[in-house]
Amino acid sequence: MKTALWRVVLLFLVPIAVAGCKPGADEGKAAKAEAAQPRDPSIVIADKAIVGQLKIESLAQGTVRQSLRIPGRVALDERHVARIGANATGRVMDVRVVVGQYVKAGEVLASVHSSEQSSAQFALLKAKADVDFTDRAVARARQLYEADVISLAELQRRENELRVAAAQLRAAEAELRVFGLTDVEIRRIENTGEVHATFFLKSNIAGTVVERSVSRGQVVQPSDKLITVADLSRVWVVAEVPEQDSSTMDTGQQVDIEIPALAQRRITTQLAYVAETVDPETRTVLVRTEVPNADGHLKPEMLATLVIAGGSSDALLISGEAVINEDGRDHVFVELAPGRYKYTLVDLGDERDGVRVVRGGVSAGQRVVTQGAFHLNGERRKDALGG
Repeated sequence: MKTALWRVVLLFLVPIAVAGCKPGADEGKAAKAEAAQPRDPSIVIADKAIVGQLKIESLAQGTVRQSLRIPGRVALDERHVARIGANATGRVMDVRVVVGQYVKAGEVLASVHSSEQSSAQFALLKAKADVDFTDRAVARARQLYEADVISLAELQRRENELRVAAAQLRAAEAELRVFGLTDVEIRRIENTGEVHATFFLKSNIAGTVVERSVSRGQVVQPSDKLITVADLSRVWVVAEVPEQDSSTMDTGQQVDIEIPALAQRRITTQLAYVAETVDPETRTVLVRTEVPNADGHLKPEMLATLVIAGGSSDALLISGEAVINEDGRDHVFVELAPGRYKYTLVDLGDERDGVRVVRGGVSAGQRVVTQGAFHLNGERRKDALGG
């Protein structure tokens, strides 16, 4: 009886099991499960039209030059700067220039009334009169000596007085040169006997007035810096290199200069100077380049970045065209299969000569879209918007 009952149960179960194992049933369930899963937004599936516009390359090692980026600034060329001050205490009578004005060498910048200068001119005239007087005295003494009226000692005494008077005259002339008077002006004072209490501040070089700290009526001292003139046709770009990197710096080393205020301009030059000492406060070493500036676009105190070339090394490289930057982060498209690409976050170094060093995110041998990445990115953004 029990055996017959089990046979009946099996007759019912076998058709059910067979029905559950029909071909395609499991595949249909798997397809529905896959369709139910959310799509990875970083995956882009491209059609043949887009694939035809892409260039895909395998990442490989390459040689790259190491470089150091150092903040710097544009500075005056100190060899072509004149800081002009008063040579004596006095009161400013007139100022003839303003900041930004171009002046020629020898051009008068300001005038100063000074009793010190008039006293120096008077000393010059006195010394000139003493020379003339003693010169005539020596001439008479020689005649008297030849006539055996005076002794040789007396003649020598008067000749010595002439040498002393001549030395005093030279000293008086030198003092007036310190006041800024030329030899022509000194000779005119000696010949005419005219004393002038006014002296002039003149530019030593041709250039632009970059600083003026004097005004009419101001009392000035010899230690005061009143007007600065600079030749801006050539400037320096200076930077302070951390001492740990200073050992790689040397004169003649190639430098690329980037000026943020002149976004489209990149200047290639060489290091002209590397300091031999370390600043004890900043722990840096001063470096300097010299840059032509005939157009005047480089202005003192402009910010700059010095990209100093170093040695070479091997690194994983990627074309700059392959990179998509969004929200300050770099991405590339990695080929998973023909027509299937993954938007991948990467860590890259700065671009140089059209390539960038890969620091992370992808590895050697992976196939990356190096041309046409913007087409894939357009598809990715369109998918993200549901279109």
